[in-house]
Amino acid sequence: MDATRQYTTRDAARTLQVSESRIRTWARLGGLSTKAGAGETGFTFQQLLLLRTTKGLLEAGISPRRVRRVWTSLRRQLSDELPLSSVRILADGDRAIAWDGKAPWQPDSGQFLLDFEAGEVARQAEGTSPIRPEARGPTALSADHWFQIGCDLEESSPRDARQAYRHALQADPNHADAHLNLGKLEHDAGELLSAEAHYREAARCHPEDATCWFNLGVLLEDRGHAEEAMECYRQAIARDANAADAHYNLGLLLEARGRRDDAMRHLMAARRLYRI
Repeated sequence: MDATRQYTTRDAARTLQVSESRIRTWARLGGLSTKAGAGETGFTFQQLLLLRTTKGLLEAGISPRRVRRVWTSLRRQLSDELPLSSVRILADGDRAIAWDGKAPWQPDSGQFLLDFEAGEVARQAEGTSPIRPEARGPTALSADHWFQIGCDLEESSPRDARQAYRHALQADPNHADAHLNLGKLEHDAGELLSAEAHYREAARCHPEDATCWFNLGVLLEDRGHAEEAMECYRQAIARDANAADAHYNLGLLLEARGRRDDAMRHLMAARRLYRI
């Protein structure tokens, strides 16, 4: 594809299968600064990509005013090294996520995926490839992809991270790590019943993971179920003898029940492991 080529309004309308007047409206929403060529206004290839994404955002239900704000914000955040052809836009209601394959920004839950490939748009512009739908449901991304989005969002937006993990579980109900991380966020938010359900699912999906058992033990202890919590700590230790926190928590619970010898054994193990 010739990056220096100028595409007329008619070219853009044919590529995106809409009227020329709509192309001009979308150009204004996207804040495009078009270039003149051969006596008429033309679009660059990058601008053609922006028009296509604008089309998808509007079809996903985002208001025209919000589309204008989304692109204004993106222009501030994108650099010359990160062209629009490398970015995916995830839209949910009147908010959006920009995703470059490494980390999201302007985070939201991503109920629709607007996904484009530069090569595909180029073929469409040349009239050699039919238009493919841009808007897809959450499962358009893999469970692992949604899981990674959740991980990246945890610090900046736990609420959106929880939604990303839910999407991961829609794509793969047996994704143990998504259950585990979602359980932790629910736990932190005080949603103990939901957290317990996800911890139990994580342990079911990956029974050899000591972290699943430890987190479940902490939650059960928080809920006042000490005997069940101790069993979970034992399960964690059985899978990882170096699980210092599990030894320590189990030791404290045993000491509270007057089982000093057993308590000291676990507390000493924890002390030794903390020193390593």
